Amino acid sequence: MTSYFLWPLLAVSLTATGAPMLEAFSPAPCETGIFRQDRTGFVAVTKGGKGYSYTFSDGTVGNTQDAGALVVCGKDAVLVSGKERWPKVALAEANTRFESHGVMLAGRLLEAPGAGKNTPLVVYAHGSEGSGWIDHARDPYQMVGRGVSVFVYDKRGTGLSEGEYTQNFPRLADDLVAASHEAKRLAQGRYGRFGLMGVSQGGWIAPLAQARAKAEFLGIGYGLVADITEQDAAQVAMELRDKGYGGDVIAKARMVTDITARIVKSGYKDGLDDLAAFQQQFGKEAWFGLIKGGYTGVLLGIPVDELRKHGVPRFDKLGVDWSQDPVQVLRQVTVPQLWALAEDDRQAPPAVTVERLTALRGQGQAISVYLFPQADHGMRSYAQASDGTHKPTVITPGFYDLMADWAKGGVDGAYGQAYRK
Repeated sequence: MTSYFLWPLLAVSLTATGAPMLEAFSPAPCETGIFRQDRTGFVAVTKGGKGYSYTFSDGTVGNTQDAGALVVCGKDAVLVSGKERWPKVALAEANTRFESHGVMLAGRLLEAPGAGKNTPLVVYAHGSEGSGWIDHARDPYQMVGRGVSVFVYDKRGTGLSEGEYTQNFPRLADDLVAASHEAKRLAQGRYGRFGLMGVSQGGWIAPLAQARAKAEFLGIGYGLVADITEQDAAQVAMELRDKGYGGDVIAKARMVTDITARIVKSGYKDGLDDLAAFQQQFGKEAWFGLIKGGYTGVLLGIPVDELRKHGVPRFDKLGVDWSQDPVQVLRQVTVPQLWALAEDDRQAPPAVTVERLTALRGQGQAISVYLFPQADHGMRSYAQASDGTHKPTVITPGFYDLMADWAKGGVDGAYGQAYRK
């Protein structure tokens, strides 16, 4: 049997005169990295799903194992749309391990060719996912492809890092500070502005670390200026609103999220009797079973006696510090902040966040806010199905350009359909 690897494909490109030029292309196992078309256009290939994920600089995403995939991997190049050979960019990569609270964490510094004393350097604060970011996350490569050096690391308990997974924000902020020190050590002499970027849950963590990391700016993507209980309540209200329920049902739902907030903040000592009464009164109504939120839906599905005896072990082991007040944290931040928010975000509804950021800006904080319409969590554009669910499509245009420009020292012009608040 003849392997197809022995038969090169022909990639068509153009010479300087516009005449077609054929380049041999042989498929090969995928490698993570950036593959560039020209000075602005590129595709980042990362590990993900059943194959390798790809993200074009314009936000188009896919997987190499998808039917009709736009990217075929080759040796030091990819074939795009079956006709264009894009060569791999020779990034400078430095793998490292560093310590935080006795736990060894794995990190990697990514630098584009020519990185120097004027190149911005950023460290990312993860979202809540339980998987590592090294080789897997698209955001770092999108920044490097736009001329920003990035230090990426696997959170404790994920990927190549040791320790146990946690959602204790102060502890994760300590890890981010340690990562910042390591990033600066590795990039010494080859960076200018230094900042922190946080996405999703990282929007809570980066501000906690800013001063100790000596970050000169913050860039937050689809984060919240609301605590976890407020996020849960906003999610529940949006879920019911999306299902067509009006103010009367949403008011009842707010009663139960107030109760569940008391329960989690008190360690199951306050609110359980009220939860039992609520379940008895409304448990048979149609909307009751639709409630999910961040944790309220789980509590509603567990008998109160069981909650009283055992709590919710899979939540409790996360070490959440329920005392965190994001508004008070942001009051302590003195450097410029950019908040890029998804207008239709169902996991992190932005209304309260915009209101609070606007108020903080009115009190003298240097805060820029951009809202991206027709975008859900993860800054994903979407198609809406007949049942109201969102089917993610592309990364909304302009998001990565905005974040990179912010890291470089200023935003200017239009970023997709985003508008400033």
